[in-house]
Amino acid sequence: MDWTDRIGRRVRLRDLHIVLAVAERGSMAKASAHLAISHPVVSKTITDLERTLGVQLFDRNAKGVELTVYGRALLKCGVTVFDEMRQGLKQIEFLTHPNSGDLGIGCTEIAVAGILPGITDRFLKKYPAVNLRMVLTDTAMLEFNELRDRKVELQIGRMPKSFPNDELMAEPLFDEPFLAVAGARSPWSRRPRLKLADLAEAPWVLPPYDSVPGALIREIFVAAGVPPPRPSVATLSIELTSKLLSAGRYVGLLPRSVVRFSAKRAGLTTLPVRFDDPHIAVGIVTVKNRTLSPLAGRFIECARELASAT
Repeated sequence: MDWTDRIGRRVRLRDLHIVLAVAERGSMAKASAHLAISHPVVSKTITDLERTLGVQLFDRNAKGVELTVYGRALLKCGVTVFDEMRQGLKQIEFLTHPNSGDLGIGCTEIAVAGILPGITDRFLKKYPAVNLRMVLTDTAMLEFNELRDRKVELQIGRMPKSFPNDELMAEPLFDEPFLAVAGARSPWSRRPRLKLADLAEAPWVLPPYDSVPGALIREIFVAAGVPPPRPSVATLSIELTSKLLSAGRYVGLLPRSVVRFSAKRAGLTTLPVRFDDPHIAVGIVTVKNRTLSPLAGRFIECARELASAT
């Protein structure tokens, strides 16, 4: 039997659905309860599929089941198959109701504090009937799990200098510098001239140096001939950074878009510090060879429009 015949006649979508449920729950009994079908049906489906493919998909043990290398390969295929079907249904939904639907967006905290609200507002003014689902993600440590797992269609936020993941692709929207910032009532804000060296002994709030933004900030200090300070507070949280800076005691470095869109609300001011610094890239990340829904394409268009004016 050739593979075309096996796929067409012996491997059904229902089988893949059962494999995904068993893999997700780690147990055939739990999968059968979730799918509301009997345990023998789940077990027979897995056994028949293994016989058809000629490989063992799961290792059985006292605690349940665990995917084999063959099972992981099939699981990856199954996720892609069902994702493409969902995207196809979205295409049909869009053709029927072109200005409505659901769209999942992955967003970093720094994008939320910067350009994302503007993009969202622009998009929803054009397509008010669309339901946006925003999922807060973390890319500071180069993780893109929500995209790889197809939980969101695209992710917007900070991009690393080099993009190491072959499964994903990135479209830069704009590059921006870091700015030195403090609270609007900070004594540092009353200084007409400042050098980075003048702030060397100040209490800093900075990202950890082993993160993507932290590594860029380290470069800023090194380029200025100033030893990178040991932060009083090391955090990746933009909200915590803004609150600490607004209190007036601390200083920090934030991307220009965050300062532009959030400084007034957060009670921050830009310090008159000039330095030669690396620029941080903000962009959109998607899965390679994945069909994007029309709504995702329109959201990306709005992002490009706003980025061109930033």
